[in-house]
Order: sequence, then C-alpha cells, then structure tokens
Amino acid sequence: MTLFADILSAVFERRTRREVSDSEEDGRPLEEMALALVRATGETSGLVLAREILDRYEFLEDDEKLAFFGHLAHSMNIDPEAVRNSLDAYEREVSKSSYRAFAVAAEPPRQEFIRRLNMVPGATGALVNMRSDLLRLGKNDPALQALDLDFRHLFASWFNRGFLVLRPISWESPAHILEKIIAYEAVHAIESWADLRRRLEPSDRRCFAFFHPSMPDEPLIFVEVALTKGIPSSVQNLLAEERAAMLATDADTAVFYSISNCQSGLASISFGNSLIKQVASDLSAELEGLATFVTLSPIPNLTKWLDISGLAYSADHSENMRAVAAYYLLNAKAQNGLPFDPVARFHLGNGAIVHDVHADADTSEKGRQQSGGAMVNYLYDLGQVEQNHEHFVTTHEVPATQEVKDLAGPVALPANEKG
Repeated sequence: MTLFADILSAVFERRTRREVSDSEEDGRPLEEMALALVRATGETSGLVLAREILDRYEFLEDDEKLAFFGHLAHSMNIDPEAVRNSLDAYEREVSKSSYRAFAVAAEPPRQEFIRRLNMVPGATGALVNMRSDLLRLGKNDPALQALDLDFRHLFASWFNRGFLVLRPISWESPAHILEKIIAYEAVHAIESWADLRRRLEPSDRRCFAFFHPSMPDEPLIFVEVALTKGIPSSVQNLLAEERAAMLATDADTAVFYSISNCQSGLASISFGNSLIKQVASDLSAELEGLATFVTLSPIPNLTKWLDISGLAYSADHSENMRAVAAYYLLNAKAQNGLPFDPVARFHLGNGAIVHDVHADADTSEKGRQQSGGAMVNYLYDLGQVEQNHEHFVTTHEVPATQEVKDLAGPVALPANEKG
C-alpha cells in the first residue's frame, strides 16, 4: 500500500511540475500570488500557483524574504473588527452558523495560504525551511512572531505523533541518511565515519529517528543509545575508541546519551517525549534483560548560572562539582518557576527524575565550558513516568533520589573550595 501511494505521489508530482513548466511564468509580485492562491477555486490551477510560489521563494534574498513575511504578517492577518462583530453575534445566538462565522473571522488568511502551499507534493519540507527563515529573520519583530504562531499551530497538527515513523538507524542505513546523522548530531560531535561506525555497528549500540512521510529522507530527531551493564558516569568511557563491545543480551541498562533535533524549522514542536518512550518500549520488548532506562545528559547552562549567581565552585574538585551541579538541578529556576536548565526541563517534563550527578563526566572542551565537566543521569521508570510528569507540570518540583537531595544540601556548597 505504501509503495502504491509512493508511486501515485511521484506521478502526481511529475504531472504538477510539468503543468508548471508548460504554463507561462506568472509575472505578478509574490504578494499578489499569495492572495490569488487563497482565493483560487480550481485545484489544478491552485497547485500550479503554489508550486511557483515555493520555487520563487527558494531563490529570494533575505531582505526579500523579510518583506514577504511582512506581507503575510500584516496584509493577511485577521480583521479585528470582523472578529469582534462575529463574536458578538455568537454571544447573541449560539448556533452552527454563528460559530462558523466566528471561526472564519478568527483565522487569518495566511493559515489557509500555508495549507494550500502544503498541498504541493514535497512542500512540507520546504515549509519547514521557510519557518526556519522566519525564526532567523523575525526574532525581534512582534508581528513576525505572531505569524510564527500560525506556522506552529499548523505544524503541531502535521507533525502529530500519529504521523511520525520510527526507524532504526544502523551502519547499513543509506549513506545520505548517515551523512545527516553526522551533520545533525548536536550533543557529542561525530568526528569521522569511523566514529559514527563505533556508535552504530556494535551489538550494544542503537540509534533511532523519527521521520515524517512527507520528508522521508530527513530525520526530525534522533536518539543514540548505549546498552550497558550498570549506569555509566563518563561519556568519554561510553564512546571510547578502544572499548570492548558486549552482547546486547548481556545488558541490563539502556542509556540515552545523545538526543538531537534536526530541523531548526520545527523548533518548539516536541518529539522527544514520544521518541524516548517509544524507544524504551521497543527495547524493553526486544531485550528482556533491560531493567533500567537512563540518560547520560549534559548540563548546558550550569556554568552560565554559576557566573550569574556568584556561587563558588571548583571543576577540579569532584565532590564540590557534584554538589554544585546537584544544587543547580534541584534549585535553579527560571522566572516561570521551571528549571533554569533546558535539558532538565525536557527530561523532567517527560516524567524522568534526577537519579545521579557525576563530575569529570564530560572532559571535552565543550563539556568543561558548559558544566565544568559535570553530567547527570535522568532515570525513566516506565511505570512511573506519567505520574512523575503530572506532578512536575503541576508543582514544578524537581523529583530526585535521596542521594542527590543530600548532595545538594547547603552544607555541600563550601565557599572558595580549591580542591
């Protein structure tokens, strides 16, 4: 069925492209074409128009893209008066027609414009790239930030977990996919093909990625997993070139040591929660000996927060560094009451708990700069993640083992500790 759908899609895309090439080039400004697309009534003519808009957008300079986004933000926005009038009518008489009128008025025409662009085969990836441009160019413009909410609203539906496909990535995966794994790795850089092979080929290593059917050659997010005996405390040991591989069936622990988002145009569209839970479930079914699911995670904002707070610490004194890291994870909060650390927000929001903290766990230059070399294990208890998630989002309390709580106590923060 999938093969048949792929054949139909390829035939349809070739037909659409042929119709575009056979038609005369539309000489109107891109802004006029956008309005014409929203008003188009014919399916084929609309597809031809949408394809030309996407093709022309691809070759715009940044200033032209910014002007195009400005047009969408201002000229294809909601009409506040129409919204007020339709809402008043709905309040006077709640009915199907009055609600429909309000819904139409409350949705800006640019949402329908984006939907119609997405009807072109292969357009989803182009729209993800378009949003990447929008985020890059419009971060200081309130109107463009409002436009981004429309992209996010639509993407949240289009990239719903029900549409995503989980694929294992192995050393036998196509080269163009492996090249993207190397390029998109955001936590622990993959230095070479040999480095990638060490992460994918051994029996005690796994990698999984989410894909979208409309972007089959573009991973959205991927996770690298090490199968181990016991919980590791050093990423260098985990990735050591000379390490001896073990049989997967001998492992009792699955370690999620790197999670990388691949598409900047899908920022704030969350996949990680579903990815980790799905991978943990699949691995648990495959390997009966797995009893523990943990991360070995960076603490990217630790040194930044320490510089702000003025707390004394010594990266050369392991117990002091562990104590400082534990204190930070349990107590450092942003203005909204959530943890200051973005990785902590992610895993705790997924239902994990802070299990242990390690000094000298990432001795790379990046690891030293962002956390003094400290790393953290977040534990995923598959029977408790939902309960943990509900408690965290309700209270913002950071769940942790007693060992971590004791480590983070005020006595564990010696001033001017020099090791």
